[in-house]
Amino acid sequence: MLDVIDTSIEERVEKLEQRIVLLEGELQTVKENMPDDQLSMVVFSGDLDRILAAFIIATGAAAMYEKVVMFFTFWGTSVLRDLKKTVTKKELTARMFGQMLPKGTGQLKLSQMHMAGIGTRMLKGLMKKKGVMSLEDLIQTAAEFGVEIIICEMSMDLMGFSMAEFIDYPNVSLAGAANFLGEAAKSKVTLFI
Repeated sequence: MLDVIDTSIEERVEKLEQRIVLLEGELQTVKENMPDDQLSMVVFSGDLDRILAAFIIATGAAAMYEKVVMFFTFWGTSVLRDLKKTVTKKELTARMFGQMLPKGTGQLKLSQMHMAGIGTRMLKGLMKKKGVMSLEDLIQTAAEFGVEIIICEMSMDLMGFSMAEFIDYPNVSLAGAANFLGEAAKSKVTLFI
């Protein structure tokens, strides 16, 4: 009788050990597929209020996440153009985009209530009065916090921009959408602005 009980206990222990090995394997798979401590953001808009929101979120996120990546595409790329830099020998379409799109942070308009520039001036005045950082200060803070900026290569090519006309930013790179999607796939949070 004791032999039967011992065998039954041994079988149960063996089954439990097998289940533990299976659970450890499943746990390892879950750990490998967990998102990184990262926030990824697509910055599509070139409107002042939306760009302000993007950099406010990015600088705040830099305190919460190990890595923050901003992917600037289409109209968002014009925000990164440096007013002091000029590039010569552009084709006609590139020159036209260069003339029509804002160059840098100072030329951005509000998405709503721009009112021929009055709304923009009111917002900037209110921000100063309330002690809210300017867009230029937010960009500098993002750089200090290590926020990465990726500029969409296709958007840059379509609009005729070059890296030589963008702001000096310590952690900037040029890549395609597939590269950003790889970043976003391993992020805890992904935003579109």
